[in-house]
Amino acid sequence: MKTIPTTALALALAAAFPVAAQGSADLQKELEALKARISELEGRIKAQETKEPQWGMTPDQARELNRVTVKTEALEDARDEAGLKQFVISGYADPTYIRNSGLKNSGFNFLNNRADTSYSYDNSYFGSVVLDFSKETESGTRWRLTLSPNRGTDTVIDNGGVVQEASVSVPLGDLQTRLIAGHLPDWSGYEYQQATLNKLVTHNLLFDFTLPTSYTGAGMEITSGKWVAKGVLGQVNATRNADGQQGGAFAYRVDYSRGEFQGFGFAGVLGKVPNFRAIDSTTGALITNPVTGVDYSPVSTANLFEVDAYFIRGDWTVQGQISVGRQKLAAVTADPLTGELRDSAWTGLSALVAYKFTPRLEGTLRADYIRNAKNGGGLFGYTAADARNGIGPADLTALGGDQEVGANRHAMSFGVSYLWDLNTTLKLEYRQDFSNLPVFLTHDGQYRKRNTLLGASVVVSF
Repeated sequence: MKTIPTTALALALAAAFPVAAQGSADLQKELEALKARISELEGRIKAQETKEPQWGMTPDQARELNRVTVKTEALEDARDEAGLKQFVISGYADPTYIRNSGLKNSGFNFLNNRADTSYSYDNSYFGSVVLDFSKETESGTRWRLTLSPNRGTDTVIDNGGVVQEASVSVPLGDLQTRLIAGHLPDWSGYEYQQATLNKLVTHNLLFDFTLPTSYTGAGMEITSGKWVAKGVLGQVNATRNADGQQGGAFAYRVDYSRGEFQGFGFAGVLGKVPNFRAIDSTTGALITNPVTGVDYSPVSTANLFEVDAYFIRGDWTVQGQISVGRQKLAAVTADPLTGELRDSAWTGLSALVAYKFTPRLEGTLRADYIRNAKNGGGLFGYTAADARNGIGPADLTALGGDQEVGANRHAMSFGVSYLWDLNTTLKLEYRQDFSNLPVFLTHDGQYRKRNTLLGASVVVSF
C-alpha cells in the first residue's frame, strides 16, 4: 500500500478551507493535528505489513501443510505415470464344507480340481479363491481380468485356464453406448457365480443345469434410463471354434429397474453350441447317424430363454426365475426304432425368499423345479444319464426303468448367513434334492429318489 505524502495532503486540506474564514494561528493548529493523525495511520499500515500472515494455524502447521501438499502431488504424479489411476484390485476366498449323505462324502471343498467329479450341484463354483483386476481410463474405457484357479469359467468349459473373465468395454460416442468384447461369464438368472453375491452356499438347479457358462465374442451394451440391454455374438462355452466349425450364437440380456426396490430382466441364447451327445464318451470320436451314415456335428442349435425378477425392500428379499430351453440332437436317449439322436427340451422355475432377523443374521429359503422327461431327458451341457446330479432316465438294468422318460428334478434349500464383519460372512445350508424317478446313485450302488446335502462356508472378501 502506498503512503500519502504529508505535504501534498496538507496543501489539499488548506485549499479546501478558505483562509479568510480563519486566522493563521487556528489554521496552523489544524494542520499540525492533521499531520499527527496521518503519521499515526502510516505507522499502523507499516505495522500491519510487517505482521505474520493470519493463516488460522501456527507457522509450523503451515509449513507441515505445505510439505504434505507437495508430497501428495508427487504421489499422484507417480500413480498416474504407473497407470494406477482408477485401477482396483479386489477378491475373495470361500473355504467350503460339504456333506453329501447319499455318497457318504464329507469334507472341505477348496480349490480342488473339478475334473474329479466334473461340475455338479455339490461341486460347483463354491470353494474358490478369486482375484479381480479392473481399470478405467480417462476416456471411459474399462478393462477387467478375473482369475479363479480350478473354479473359473475357463475350467468349467474344459479350457484348462484360470480365467473367470477377461473383457473390455469401450464407449462409442458416450458412456451409455459401449462396445464389449472378450471372455464373459453368463449373465442369465437371478443368481450370481460369486459367493459374495449369493445368500446360500450352493446354486439353484436352473443355474447349474440350464444356463450357459460363458461367452467369447463381441457385442454392444446400451443404457437408456432404467433400461440396460447387452448382447454378444460369438462362441458359447468355447473360446474358439474347432477346424471345420463355423458360426456361433447370439447371447443377450435386457434389464429394467422399476424404482428403487424392484425390477426384472430376461436373457437368452440362440445359435450353435457344443453338443456332447454327438461324441462317443469312450473313444472321443463323433457318433455316426445310423440312417444317413454321416457323422453328427459336435455343435447343434440351442434356443434358451429365461425371465427373472426381484423385490428387495427393508428386511425382505424375493427373487424368481422361469427358464425354457431346447437343443437339437442332444437328448439322453436315441430313437428306439432308428437309433437317431433326438432333441432335448426342458422347463424350470426357481424362487428365493430371504428375511433379515437382525441387521447381521439372515434366513433364506429356496425352491427349484425342472421338468425334463422328454426323450430320456437332457439339459444344457448334460446329454448323458448322470447319477450324481439325478439327470436322465432310471437305470434300465437295475430298475427296469423306461429309457424314454427322463427324471423331473426338485430341490429345496434352507440357509442362514451371519455378517461377522464388513468383509466376512458365515453361511450354513441344508438342502434336499428330489426326483420322481430313482436316479441318485448312493455309495453302496443303490438308486434313490432323494439325497441330502449340508454345506457351510466362510466368505472373506476385500
